[in-house]
Amino acid sequence: MSASIKTLWTETLPDPLPANPLLLAAQWLDQARIDAAQPNPNAMVLATVDSRGQPSARVVLCKEIAAEAGFLAFYTNYQSRKGRELLANPRAAVVFHWDHRRRQVRAEGQVLPLSDAENDAYFRTRPWQSQLGAWASHQSEPIPARADLAAAVTAAARRFGVPYRGPGSEEPAQVGVEVPRPPNWGGYRLCVDAVELWVEGEFRIHDRARWTKPTTDRPDGNSPAAWAVTRLQP
Repeated sequence: MSASIKTLWTETLPDPLPANPLLLAAQWLDQARIDAAQPNPNAMVLATVDSRGQPSARVVLCKEIAAEAGFLAFYTNYQSRKGRELLANPRAAVVFHWDHRRRQVRAEGQVLPLSDAENDAYFRTRPWQSQLGAWASHQSEPIPARADLAAAVTAAARRFGVPYRGPGSEEPAQVGVEVPRPPNWGGYRLCVDAVELWVEGEFRIHDRARWTKPTTDRPDGNSPAAWAVTRLQP
């Protein structure tokens, strides 16, 4: 085990605890990106609940931690299972776990859709292959065979004049065609009102703290109240 890993093994949360936990969470995410110790350091588990109280969870990619504004951002198909559940019950919980850093972030809060302008701006940054996939896939819906999905991607390419040659073929890195954003594809803002930060400790004596603030009726979902914080036993 390297000296750096041994140092991480004895890491604790700051003392005193930070007034805004999302600043530290964003710092941890940046460090995980720099480490490049896992393929998707911004992966987080997103848990939702449907109108019957049935929970479900899946991994999505966090595209931003806006610490000062108090939210996390992620993108998906609005008609997917998670999209339908967030429409029925617009609250969610997420978990980041960076095993190599022995750190974990949990966050909970109200979920609001991002604006069309925000969605369009992000969609333009995606690879064109992913843009086609957003049109081809009716996320979470049944499909008879994998070949049908490949055919849907090919059909989307023809629709928008993209020189796509099919799965496994050598594709150009860029194409001179702009693929518009599907109207049912976009992002969400998780307006955080509870955060837990966790650092693994020796002999399972972990270091944990939880921050909370009141929920808000403001359109942006950001509560102006200060965070209240308490340490938790492991």
